[in-house]
Amino acid sequence: MTVNRMVSIMVGFMVLLSLILAQIWHQIDLAHPTWLWLTALVGLNLFQMGLTGFCPAAKLSKILGFKGDRNSCGTNSGGKGCC
Repeated sequence: MTVNRMVSIMVGFMVLLSLILAQIWHQIDLAHPTWLWLTALVGLNLFQMGLTGFCPAAKLSKILGFKGDRNSCGTNSGGKGCC
């Protein structure tokens, strides 16, 4: 596992954990649709990207014609996964 993937897993986990703890202590209410669901989706995406190496944002950027660099997930890695 690469450092970038481990960082994505940790950051995604922390984002999701912060939302769960805020829900438990009644600081937010995730039962109602709010912009916090976007935060939850970003955290979930970071977490899954770290585990699987699949990055939807990198794939979309590649489709739109942006060039990848050696550190971007899913691009220019020679099919070896992320980074």
